[in-house]
Amino acid sequence: MIIGVGIDVVPVERFAESLTRTPGLRNRLFTAAEQSTPSGAPRTGESLAARFAAKEALAKALGAPGDLRWHDAEVTVGEHGRPHLEVRGSVAGRAAQLGVSSWHVSLSHDGGIASAVVVAEGFHRGGDS
Repeated sequence: MIIGVGIDVVPVERFAESLTRTPGLRNRLFTAAEQSTPSGAPRTGESLAARFAAKEALAKALGAPGDLRWHDAEVTVGEHGRPHLEVRGSVAGRAAQLGVSSWHVSLSHDGGIASAVVVAEGFHRGGDS
């Protein structure tokens, strides 16, 4: 059963400017693993914008509660470069409250826009929708 769906789009240039203009924002939004590729190279602005969009879409799929922490959701890369979501802390707590047992995530960036769709799947437990 689908518990929630979220989508978000991020203008890549504007997001990159925010990261440059605001010291510490990159570390506040992303885990160390999210900030670099598996080879250790820094991620591009497009890649980070897509990961930010995924975190925003995840929050929407969970009903957009205001108490979620950025580092409690991490976009990881699986086999063949497929994105996955690792959740813990505040995000895992909200997901458990709603009965989420699995995530589906899709990231894209093209034409200066990064986007993400997140589907939360599981069994409905109630909670506040």
